[in-house]
Amino acid sequence: MLQTIRLKGMGVALITPFKEDESIDFEALVRLVDYVVQNNADFLCVLGTTAETPTLSAEEKKLVKDTVIQRANRKVPILLGVGGNNTREIVDTLKNDDFTGVDAILSVVPYYNKPSQEGIYQHYKAISEASKLPIVLYNVPGRTGVNMTAETTLRIARDFKNVVAIKEASGDITQMDDIIKNKPANFDVISGDDGITFPLITLGAVGVISVIGNAFPKEFSKMTRLALQGDYGNALTIHHKFTELFKLLFVDGNPAGVKCILHAMGMINNTLRLPLVPTRIKTFEAIRRVLNELNIKC
Repeated sequence: MLQTIRLKGMGVALITPFKEDESIDFEALVRLVDYVVQNNADFLCVLGTTAETPTLSAEEKKLVKDTVIQRANRKVPILLGVGGNNTREIVDTLKNDDFTGVDAILSVVPYYNKPSQEGIYQHYKAISEASKLPIVLYNVPGRTGVNMTAETTLRIARDFKNVVAIKEASGDITQMDDIIKNKPANFDVISGDDGITFPLITLGAVGVISVIGNAFPKEFSKMTRLALQGDYGNALTIHHKFTELFKLLFVDGNPAGVKCILHAMGMINNTLRLPLVPTRIKTFEAIRRVLNELNIKC
């Protein structure tokens, strides 16, 4: 029987902390899980884009997944990234891997191949038929090279009952509004972009899978909850507080920005794996200035 879940509020797209030698810093990962869970994260997204997942080996991915699941200890739901551009491989993974402790999977639109809308539909049809867990679609054309249209998203949502939500990061508010307006009742829209979370919730989105939530889970979860409660004035105040950081997060690529922030806060080493590199000095200094203005020690 398919388990049901509603992923609402602020989910954190967890980074993967590295030591200076680029090995995974599991102690820092455990501290980060404790930090975000204790500061009101509603769920955790593991092994997504922000985790630098393409640079992790299969064994490292398993260790990261197991570490987060064990440390979270069922306090919050776990959304696990299981996606790619080889449909057959994803299906095989979904049928054969151990998903104990995982509540739902996040599966990105196939990248690089640039499939047609029919190809995207058939890709998710195969995933839906293979998965025993609820599925969250992930549309991020800036990374994949192809946009999943509102029409395709709604077709998938109507045809496959275990597809329960979409993480929308197309940047097209009109497209997102179209999905929200016409979606089935059991299908949710989740913001995939911190900077548009507030306006998207006012349109009917149910939350965010957040990058900045790694560093500011308490503040950003409060903004999300206030907005969901309809307290738009207080939510907007918090949103504006972080407007400049939203921009700085991505100016040198993700997760370089949030790793820079976490490093400035003394939580992790500022280490990424190639082809990603740390932020430029100019960006780092801008982040330090904003953190100082926010009275955050760095």
